[in-house]
Amino acid sequence: MFNEEALLKELTFKAIRSSGSGGQHVNKVASKVELFFNLNTSEVFDDKQKNTLQEKLQNRLTKDGVLILQCGESRSQHKNKIIVIKRFLELLKNALVKEKKRVPTKIPRAVIRKRLKNKKYRSEKKANRKKPDID
Repeated sequence: MFNEEALLKELTFKAIRSSGSGGQHVNKVASKVELFFNLNTSEVFDDKQKNTLQEKLQNRLTKDGVLILQCGESRSQHKNKIIVIKRFLELLKNALVKEKKRVPTKIPRAVIRKRLKNKKYRSEKKANRKKPDID
């Protein structure tokens, strides 16, 4: 599909301070990791794959075509980096999978007969509610 090692070399990381509870530790340690990937300048993907990724990830990309992912789940910067890389690779793999074309199934004859039978039964029931025509 694509060369993961070459792709990982194109990534840029930035460590920032994580928000939330944690006391003094949170205030002095940059454990949250941001991953930046510029799709437009990537040499791993060909033009067709870039167009597919641009379509599927359009709501996640910036105007410049940069994908930004964050992870601040762990208190360890190293673990957060591993988690964000896994998310990134999974996101790209899912975006590049081609969707199968749906083949419409034929409605079985028995289902059609049952529907028409019920329709006829309901129409007769409603017809029987009318006053008889005495002429």
